[in-house]
Amino acid sequence: MYFVDYGMVQEFDFYCELIIDRNADSLARLAYYEMLLWTKVQNEDKIEELLYHLSLYDGTDKSVFQENYLLALCKSNRVKDFERLLQTIDTTTISSNAFLTNIFKFLGKYRLESSAVKLVPELVTSGNGEKVISNFIYTYTTSIPSLAVEDIILEFKNLHAELELKLASSQYQNLIKYCCELFKVHAALDMVDQMFEGGMKLSLETLNSILEACDKSCISWVHRMYSLILHHDTKPNSETFRIMINMTVRSKDFEGAYGMLKDLEKFNVRPTPGMYNAIMAGYFREKDTRAALEVLKKMDDANVKADSQTSGYLIANCSSEDDISKVLNFTSEFNTLISTDKTCIYGPNKWICSFWTVSGVPLTKHVYMALINGYAASGQFEKAKQVINERGVHVKGFNEIRSVLVSALASHWKMSDALKIYEEMKESQCKLEPKAIIALINRSIVDLLKKLVDTYKDDEVAQESVFDEVFCHIAEKDPINLQFGLDLLQVIKKEIGLLPSRQCLDFLLSACVKAKDLEACHLIWEEYKISGLPYNNILSYVRMYRAMLALGDYEYAADILDKIPRDDIHVFSVVQACQAAYGTGKGKGKGKKKKKKTGKDVACET
Repeated sequence: MYFVDYGMVQEFDFYCELIIDRNADSLARLAYYEMLLWTKVQNEDKIEELLYHLSLYDGTDKSVFQENYLLALCKSNRVKDFERLLQTIDTTTISSNAFLTNIFKFLGKYRLESSAVKLVPELVTSGNGEKVISNFIYTYTTSIPSLAVEDIILEFKNLHAELELKLASSQYQNLIKYCCELFKVHAALDMVDQMFEGGMKLSLETLNSILEACDKSCISWVHRMYSLILHHDTKPNSETFRIMINMTVRSKDFEGAYGMLKDLEKFNVRPTPGMYNAIMAGYFREKDTRAALEVLKKMDDANVKADSQTSGYLIANCSSEDDISKVLNFTSEFNTLISTDKTCIYGPNKWICSFWTVSGVPLTKHVYMALINGYAASGQFEKAKQVINERGVHVKGFNEIRSVLVSALASHWKMSDALKIYEEMKESQCKLEPKAIIALINRSIVDLLKKLVDTYKDDEVAQESVFDEVFCHIAEKDPINLQFGLDLLQVIKKEIGLLPSRQCLDFLLSACVKAKDLEACHLIWEEYKISGLPYNNILSYVRMYRAMLALGDYEYAADILDKIPRDDIHVFSVVQACQAAYGTGKGKGKGKKKKKKTGKDVACET
């Protein structure tokens, strides 16, 4: 490939002769690289010569040459030459499904529907099973560029109907997984409904893939998912429930999360620490310490032992010695997880020792990491640094633990200490974890921004421009680092004392869409109000409308659309473009019909 990539014709010819002399059977495989070479250097005469000689060749290995030339033309995106050669191939001689998969991928990429429709019946008559043929159609339709998920599904079904092929459960589930990969949960759930209507069953793998897509894009779908599980013959496992409980908690429905725990018996699923940890973490996020600690009681009642993640949450949320005392006093009432010995009140380390002794929680690296963060949060930085000197710290996780220490120190503005540990790690040839590197960079950037703000303290326009440029860079950077943008927003507000401009928030909203983070979109939308920016800016509404469509929240998108005036032709055209690109839920792309207040079938007036 080196000779091909750099168009080194003479060197390629020289080594080809050597290879053929020693192994004549390699000639057909070398044909692939030879075609690649001539397409690379754009030697049209040589390409024509190869195709002409192939048309005259009648050897028993002719089909092998044809396949290799076709693959080379695929890789080189030579559409006309590809179609020309494809017409000469006898499909009954093709035995490799991998080869055919590549062919259908190319047909889809360039929307060569006529060639695809012609090829499929030939494969049917040559003895390929319906499942194999269906997989080829799936490859073709999912390779079509710039096609909405709903249209891909429609194309997939239409081709099956045209060829009189029956859609089996496996084909539905392939489409569902494809929708989940693109975080198009609404389309995936529509397919699930169709499966159940056809009397088909949903596999556990597919069920969990939908939930994982919900978890990363639109947690509001969890209730519909749970309803499907309750009313159909599905077999959820403990991981299914953990994901659903986590999403329910994130939507602040704690009663619903506990309801799921009660329903475990219906499915013969045992509760796990991860399920309770999700609820505990949710209460801690809501600053409801008492409710978080009640989870420990419920774990004990259910005979579920706390694990290292449980202890990690407890430690990480002890921001002061007073909080630790409250934890001890509360938990001592139940006399289950920790000791009632009052000497434990004097510091997190003694409390943790007591917790480990009684609960039997292992001293994992995650516990040490949580302990570091707990000390740092309570301002006890020396104790945080001492954790890495504990005898129980394993050599295997030592580097990660030190990285967490660097990150914790940097996050609390102890840059000199963080950099000192970083230098020690460099001297011992240890690598800093990415998260710690980001923490160092973030704090350095914030320091720089503070200096710039001081420099332009009398020029508000210049200050605004600085932050606009930073958030523009965050939105355009690939891969996206949304969390840095959200953290920086809070730093600007709390530590620098400034409110973000509309343009800053617009850039962050775009970053949320790129990161496929629906929750963050809603957070940024609230920031417009917090920052004193009125919602009646049409462009902001249009941006939010696009974001909701892109992330599949059609109901909220419908509410936003109601607030966008449609008498401006330019705004109208942008809205239509958004609908064409992302769909509008049910009835997508019809445009003439308008159903108000459904949250699903929304279109502009024409």
